[in-house]
Amino acid sequence: MTKYQAGGPRRRYEIPLLVVAVAAAGLNLRAAITSLPPLFPDLQTQLHLSSATLSLLAATPVICFGVVSAFTAWLNRRYGEEMILLVALVLLTAGLLLRGVAPGVMLFPGTALAASAIAVLNVLLSSMAKRRWPERAGLLLGIYLTTLSAGAILSSLLSVPLYRSSGSVQLALGVWALPAALAVLLWLPQLRYRTVGRAPAAADGTAPEADGAPAPARAGVKVYRYALTWQVTAFMGLQSLLYYAALSWLPTIFQDRGDSAVTAGNLLALMGVGNLATSLIVPVLAHRRPSQRGLVVPSLIGTAAGLAGSLWAPLGSAPFWVLVLGVSQGSCLGLAIFFMLARAPDAGVAASLSAFAQSVGYLVASAGPLVVGLLHSATGSWNLPLVLLLVLCAAELAAGLLAGRPLQLPSVTPPPAPEARNTTRVSGTG
Repeated sequence: MTKYQAGGPRRRYEIPLLVVAVAAAGLNLRAAITSLPPLFPDLQTQLHLSSATLSLLAATPVICFGVVSAFTAWLNRRYGEEMILLVALVLLTAGLLLRGVAPGVMLFPGTALAASAIAVLNVLLSSMAKRRWPERAGLLLGIYLTTLSAGAILSSLLSVPLYRSSGSVQLALGVWALPAALAVLLWLPQLRYRTVGRAPAAADGTAPEADGAPAPARAGVKVYRYALTWQVTAFMGLQSLLYYAALSWLPTIFQDRGDSAVTAGNLLALMGVGNLATSLIVPVLAHRRPSQRGLVVPSLIGTAAGLAGSLWAPLGSAPFWVLVLGVSQGSCLGLAIFFMLARAPDAGVAASLSAFAQSVGYLVASAGPLVVGLLHSATGSWNLPLVLLLVLCAAELAAGLLAGRPLQLPSVTPPPAPEARNTTRVSGTG
């Protein structure tokens, strides 16, 4: 196969096909996860799951994100982004099919397989955007996040009605394999642009040379040595913890407060609408300024307000607070992914930073759904779990103010011509 050389002349339909493929992949990055929480009470009854087992199920996707993200850079160097992303989409389809066909046996294995595939997509889609369309990486990232939010909305809205209308857990869980299979087909044209050896490959965050040949022997940047890496990682991990804690337990919270399962699923979909509202705008706005601190502050204020309002405000005002929460969390997600691109000087370091930040960040985030569920089981109340989440909002704000500074990690490739954007390379202490 002829290897595509980044920076060379583009084929006529390269960018349209790339946009369609990235959008189709993005559509599947939340559906496998957001289709579960609205069904938790029904799954608990139908499959005889304990509260602790349900908490573990809620945490399983995020645990898989953390574990698998550590290996994606190595896979990327060995096989190339386009090939690994295709395999990930195939495995995602398989995991969703297994979970749907035999939920009694394959609920956990199917969820783990699908989440592991999503972990690879999470890491490599953003670094591929920087390599394949560097001048409009913010726009491509926004498109990817927009379809991601659209998938979350659809799965939240349709899961309970599908189950109630058919009485089939298998249908409600397995139907999401269809858009994943479509994404596999739409991704096939990207194989002609496959590159090998352009991105880092060590689980410890080491980035080799970003050229078309195999990486030379000299060591690349060990991203974990830099304070800036840990600041980006902390922001990524905390925003993921807050998002997945809310995603996993908000439907149950609203049902405990008196809403029906359908209404609770609709509220979760409304949170996805809020994500959609900011997922396209925020990366573009962030790309236009060297510092993103002005975007971090309102995003975290809104997250804290939305969480508090969802539990403590009158139930009739829940749609407003859920929308505020969704808008704010969508902004935080856009910033977290943008930081992994903007704080790296090239696609190779971006893949290393992305793999490291998502691996460590998601391992931290996996505690969110699990701890929130166990605290509720232990206390019989949602008050203490929510107070903990509000404290973590403050910690995320501090991390975001540091990660939002106009700094960059060192490059492992010859630096490009100076740009208008004012960014500073950091030392080992950040």
